[in-house]
Amino acid sequence: MRRAALPKLRAYAALAAVGLLAAIILGRPELVSLAAPFVLFLSIGLARLPAQHVAVELSLGRTVAVEGEDLDLTLTLGSETGIERLELEPVLPFGLELKQDPPQTMHFGLDESRVIPLGIRCRRWGAYRLGAVRLRAFDRFGLVVDETRIEPALALRVYPSAERLRQLIDPVETQPYTGNQVARVKGDGIEFADIRQFSPGDQVRRINWRTSARRQTLHVNESHPERNADVVLFVDSFAEARRAGEGTLDRAVRATTALATAYLERRDRVGLVSFGGIVRWLTPAGGSEQLYRIVETLLKTEVHFSYAWRKIDTVPSHTLPPQSLVIALTPLLDERTIDALLDLRRRGFDLAIVDVSPLEYAVGEDDSLGELSLRVWRLWRDALRYRYECLGVPVVEWREGMPLVSALEGVRSFRRYARTVHA
Repeated sequence: MRRAALPKLRAYAALAAVGLLAAIILGRPELVSLAAPFVLFLSIGLARLPAQHVAVELSLGRTVAVEGEDLDLTLTLGSETGIERLELEPVLPFGLELKQDPPQTMHFGLDESRVIPLGIRCRRWGAYRLGAVRLRAFDRFGLVVDETRIEPALALRVYPSAERLRQLIDPVETQPYTGNQVARVKGDGIEFADIRQFSPGDQVRRINWRTSARRQTLHVNESHPERNADVVLFVDSFAEARRAGEGTLDRAVRATTALATAYLERRDRVGLVSFGGIVRWLTPAGGSEQLYRIVETLLKTEVHFSYAWRKIDTVPSHTLPPQSLVIALTPLLDERTIDALLDLRRRGFDLAIVDVSPLEYAVGEDDSLGELSLRVWRLWRDALRYRYECLGVPVVEWREGMPLVSALEGVRSFRRYARTVHA
């Protein structure tokens, strides 16, 4: 603990010094009697200063939670020396908050311990280290204070809350592995595709007897096989728009979690690219373990300032398999992300962009210049979306308060429209 003098100690010492100096300078011994009480008080108080010691222990009910959940936090305090007055202040990182305030002051006797139940609410996803507590122990006479900061190593992971998605973006091409998506090619499956004449090697169970009887030749049914797809979720972490503890990156991370959960439940292989000042990636894979790997990687996603002009070449090629569907969640604020997505399209990837709109976080000025700037920015963003759409890339604006499934439906509608016009 770091010991510091309180104002009472400094004031009494000053009064005692003034009384003694006045007695010496003025030659008035009776002035010593005025300083004597202060000298006596300080002598007794400083002589009886204890070596104050506080033991702090924190425990969590769980080490994993989801946004919006409440957790039990237990604070155990103990002192072997006894403390006249103890003030404590738990310090929580941004994203967590106390449900109730702890006691302001406490008294501890010799070898006394006390358990204080607290509760915390998980406001934001992230990986946290919590348990920091500021302590201030006062002596009996109010002369000094012992201050310290104790930081127990408690790890807490708060996973993003995920919206339940019933409709997803279907890829243009599937992979040659069994899954739940109907492939465009024809083969063994249960989804009807066409009828053709019988060829040597066809299975008897595929013969369409009604059509064969009508046409007097054997005909068989053709089907679309059920395949899986490779989906790569592209999260832009170069820049974000933020206001009052909520920003575009928070929404993008929650949407990525929801998409990963839905695609993995559909037996697709899902990968991740966090493209920003620090580039992180996960090769597409399936199963529940892949979901945990994706979420753990997303917990480390933050905006890191960087001047480096990163290109999509910084991502290993095996992270972006051929014929994979790339879903980008980005506010379209940084030129490096804009160029990287254009590069992906030029390489032939099936690309869809969910524009996590930063317009809600822009504070417009009251003057005409601020309003004009906002209008010009909106026009620039419209022109950027039109640039992508001319390349066949759907760009859907996802506004705050809008369900993610509505944005995905906008992508699906654009792809149906583009396919109709192309046909």
